[in-house]
Amino acid sequence: MSSDVTTDDADPAAGELEALWESYKTTADPAAREALIVQYSPLVKYVAGRVAAGLPQSVEQSDLASYGMFGLIDAIDKFEPERGFKFETYAISRIKGSILDELRSIDWVPRSVRSKVRQIEQAYAKIEAVHHRPPSDAELAEELDWSEEQLGTALLQISQVGLAALDESVSGRGGEPGDSMTLGDTIPDRSAGSPMGAFEAAETRQLLGDAINTLPEREKLVLTLYYYENMTLQEIGRVLGVTESRVCQIHTKSLLHLRSRVAGDAV
Repeated sequence: MSSDVTTDDADPAAGELEALWESYKTTADPAAREALIVQYSPLVKYVAGRVAAGLPQSVEQSDLASYGMFGLIDAIDKFEPERGFKFETYAISRIKGSILDELRSIDWVPRSVRSKVRQIEQAYAKIEAVHHRPPSDAELAEELDWSEEQLGTALLQISQVGLAALDESVSGRGGEPGDSMTLGDTIPDRSAGSPMGAFEAAETRQLLGDAINTLPEREKLVLTLYYYENMTLQEIGRVLGVTESRVCQIHTKSLLHLRSRVAGDAV
């Protein structure tokens, strides 16, 4: 996570921040709770900006931030400092979940795009079952009975509505809202609500790691640069020597493959 959203070295000092946590968790002091919300509010802006990057311009980032604030408040209320986990990592997952839950509730994704997602994921699964490797663009297009140009257009459409994101739930398991496993939940210091929840999260994380290892090197590089180095698609395009649109296609194709692979293995 980039330094502009890290709060450990920000004002108030670390000791004062620990005191706020102790005050809120031991006495439920509303003033301490409010101070924590203000202290960690930059996380909401950070997550909203990341989510907004893959959404249509009609979706206001300010609306996403409003949705995300509920996730931040929920994270502050449920966080257990004594477990020794990093709050920012825990909160980002909650904030993302809150934003995505609200986006799903208003159902703004066109049915035609959802249909293309299902078709591509099914084609991925079919080809991989036969060849035991991710398909090429040509193989995927042939299985779908599309041209490669049609496949590229579909991937761009899917990317533009933000459907293929590491925030998307893939485990299909039960549990409290916001607690399901997502493709982005690969950071090891996440708090688990129960031993069974910890086991299921670890199992899905292992499935995801195995799936990522099957990706071609360029697709793995795009995911690494985007999600771990926080580079923009335009910056990644310069690194790879391709257009931003092509990076967008690679990114979306990779995530659809991971969704299909992990969801299938977790059944």
